[in-house]
Amino acid sequence: MAGGGGGDLQSPKKRKRDTAGKPKTLAKGGDDGKKRKRPSDANVAHGGGGEVKVKKEPVTAKEKRLAAKEMAESRKKKRKRNYSLEKELTVLWEKMRCHNVSSAERSKLVSEALRKMDGKYSEIAGSHVTARVLQTCVKLCSQSERDAIFEALQPDLLTLSLKKYAVFLVKKLVKRATKKQFEWFISSLHGRVAKLLRHTIGASVVDFAYQMATPQQKRRLLLELYSTELQLFTDLTGQKTHSLLETISNLGLQKSSVLQHMTTVIHPILEKGIVEYPIVHTAVLEYFTIADKTSASDVIRQFIPLLTQGSSAIDGDEPSVAPELQKKLKAKKKRLTEPLLVRIMNTREGLKIGVSCLKHGSAKDRKKIIKSLKGHIMKLALSDHGCILLVAILSIVDDTKLVTKIIIQELAKHLKQLIFDKDEASESAAEDIPENKVDVATNKEQDGSEGMQTENKVDVATDKEQDGSEGMQSAPDSKKDPFQRRHELLIKSELAEVLIQTLIENVGELLRTNFGKDVLHEVAVGGEDNILEGITDRIHSLHNAIASDAARPKTEDTEHAFDNYHSSRLIRRLVLESPAFAAILWKKTLEGKCKTWADGHSSKVVAAFLESPDSKVRDLAKAELQPLVDRGILKIPDHKAVEK
Repeated sequence: MAGGGGGDLQSPKKRKRDTAGKPKTLAKGGDDGKKRKRPSDANVAHGGGGEVKVKKEPVTAKEKRLAAKEMAESRKKKRKRNYSLEKELTVLWEKMRCHNVSSAERSKLVSEALRKMDGKYSEIAGSHVTARVLQTCVKLCSQSERDAIFEALQPDLLTLSLKKYAVFLVKKLVKRATKKQFEWFISSLHGRVAKLLRHTIGASVVDFAYQMATPQQKRRLLLELYSTELQLFTDLTGQKTHSLLETISNLGLQKSSVLQHMTTVIHPILEKGIVEYPIVHTAVLEYFTIADKTSASDVIRQFIPLLTQGSSAIDGDEPSVAPELQKKLKAKKKRLTEPLLVRIMNTREGLKIGVSCLKHGSAKDRKKIIKSLKGHIMKLALSDHGCILLVAILSIVDDTKLVTKIIIQELAKHLKQLIFDKDEASESAAEDIPENKVDVATNKEQDGSEGMQTENKVDVATDKEQDGSEGMQSAPDSKKDPFQRRHELLIKSELAEVLIQTLIENVGELLRTNFGKDVLHEVAVGGEDNILEGITDRIHSLHNAIASDAARPKTEDTEHAFDNYHSSRLIRRLVLESPAFAAILWKKTLEGKCKTWADGHSSKVVAAFLESPDSKVRDLAKAELQPLVDRGILKIPDHKAVEK
């Protein structure tokens, strides 16, 4: 179709397709005909009067970094209400933390920071950065300033206890609170303890307050976990005992209702895995005292997987820190990767929980517990409560191959360190484990830890009022004969051989120490029930080593074994209890020299030959010692008669 002007006619759609994708041109009067690209919207700024300002695009790497930084800053200002304040506080924070800042200057910096934060404490407490600034200020400020912060945050403390960063500020305020402020905080928890313990963050605040509380305040916190009714009996906080059974008996409460309430409190806590806190351990142990077999077994089955898995609560986005803090952070991460069972061994309640799970768990559960301890045996062996857990494992678990592989072999590598460890497990720690005495191997022979010296008997949980469960008290600890288990752990594992060799190599030092002499005695007499009978030749080697040390001449550098308080009593004891040792000592050390040792501490060693219950020992020394007795040079205790 022809049109005027001879031009071709095209449909509108076709014209649109032809012009699509072509760059548009800006036409002005007097244009020379050249086409210009239209600036992008990002580079165009419209000023007054319709002027167009083109923003320069970053070209170099430095310009791009600066542009990105400006963009990030502008976004932060829009997102954070107190961004400018945060930057100011960060600068002050870095200054006040420096070691070379004087006390007066630090106080000024703290006061200035608090002045800037005044009226905004609640907002600031929830920020990752400013929360730390406020914590530092609480730590370094004056008491009046701290009181003002506490008063300003009082209405929001429980809310802040549930926030990720603010929780540390709450703990700092609670830690440095006055008695009046702390009492107010305990009272504010009334009716909220169970709810907070079910919160992964709030539980740490409740437990923190619980550990700082007086016995009466602890009682108030625990009563809420036992029953809602018990919250009304405020006079119970004055009782010395925390026993739930006594409380139920004194008030005439129904055990079934208390059990039902505690079940509804404890199970949600276990389901969320919040079981690392002593207040939870105490509540569970009290629950065991009234629970039937089924209920207690359910709790233990829930506990064991939680105890045997490591924590994953390690922040991967930790900010860079000063070099001196790197070591602390590394140690913290190591602790967090430890299984929970290891981490709760710092309290008696944690120990009781561990032993209860070990005792009442199945063979599969016990295997899981032992495997989770791999790599942490030494830490347990050197701790007051951890060593008792190891004793319980050695006393209960029948799978001696697994115990040897995980525990015995690790202890054998560090026997010297264990033997010379002076931190003994206190008797009270051993008594805390509920009663049912089970034989274990002779103190050091079984695990090498001085902390294990608990009269060769270790209490493990069976008593229904202590262990926990009235329905579980008849369950046997293990099926294997105790003597057979000890023999496999000591002799078959070759631990006894390593132990005796370690004692021989360090006999001089062990003789003269209070803790070392007990180790030597247990091994030198053959152990309880003569468990070391199969390696008599090695025991004789130990006897020779002790006698050889006693045969050394006196020197000024080292106190002689007969004159030293500890060694002289050990040697006297061995003479009375071991005829084989007495014969070696006589021939190697005393024969023909008794008059030299007939005075002081050494006289007790010499007199022991005449006091020995073994006639061969008495006959061995009688010819030389009797004249010394007749002449009054050697004195025999009055209660001992000398055979003529």
